[in-house]
Formats: sequence, C-alpha cells, structure tokens
Amino acid sequence: MDFGFNNGEMNNGIPRFGWVRGTIVDIMPTRQGGRRANGCVLFVTLETENGETVNVILSPVTYVVDFETLSVGMNCTFWYLADAPMILIYPPQYNAVVAARDKNSRMLDVSYYGKEMVNQERTLQLKLDGSVDIRTTNNQYFQGSPAEHDLVVIYETSTRSIPAQTTPKEIVVLCS
Repeated sequence: MDFGFNNGEMNNGIPRFGWVRGTIVDIMPTRQGGRRANGCVLFVTLETENGETVNVILSPVTYVVDFETLSVGMNCTFWYLADAPMILIYPPQYNAVVAARDKNSRMLDVSYYGKEMVNQERTLQLKLDGSVDIRTTNNQYFQGSPAEHDLVVIYETSTRSIPAQTTPKEIVVLCS
C-alpha cells in the first residue's frame, strides 16, 4: 500500500498532515476516475464546528481507527497529506489518509516521528515501555522500530511539558 509519503520531510515548513473535524451529514458511494461508483470509494460530507461544509474522500487505503464503521451523525476527524495536489473547488475536498470517530476518552496524533520519537510539530514525544501495541494499517504486528515513520498515535494522557510526553495505548505505522 503506497500512500505517497516522503519519509517525513517537510515541504517549506508545512506540516505533513492537515486535518478537518466535523459532523458527518452525508455518505455516498462515488466513482473513482472514469469508472462508475462501485461502493469502494465513499464521498463524505462534513459540517465543521464553524458551520462550513467540507467533503472528504474515503478510499480503500484510508486507515479508519479501530476499523469503525462511520455513519451520518458521527463527529469525526480526517487527516490528509498537506502537500498533496488538491482540486480548487468549493466546498474543499480532501483525500483522507486517516479517519477517526471523535471520542472523549482518547486523543490521536497523526504525524511523522523522528529518531527521538518526537512528532514533526515537536508537540508530542512518545515513551515506549514494551507494553505499547504497535501495528500496521492491516492490523498486523509491526516488526520494527516505529521511529522515522508516519504514525497514528492513540493515547489517553500526556504531561504538560513541551513537548508533551505520553506512553501511547496504541501506535499504527503508516507504512509507505
């Protein structure tokens, strides 16, 4: 599975991943390229907290946290590659790399993590103690070091230091 990542390099200081959060107001199958809609690609319409409309494309390579089925009425966050080409239309449309239902009991970070296990934005540092569940997007155990990879980090608490530190509940490696 190739997400087209560039090994964590920043493009002119722009973070690797952008995100959009809102309530799902519609989900419908859409076509991919010149093909008819076959149910594999979903067109999701969100209403953001500011009342704006945003469209998100969920493809077969979008990682959905907890493999949860998304539905109308859910509050969700979608991450996309910030430097990916986008069509200039209104409302904006993003190709989701990661999708997650918002839950009060957990926090998520999607970012590139370097050798020191600090994210690209330098806001979160991971403390790995051997108890952390590290998997790939297809739910297999990751057999290497998560350092120097794009990661989905799922955690519940962190310190108030800069960067904040956490021992995550789970890490998903976005293998390129």
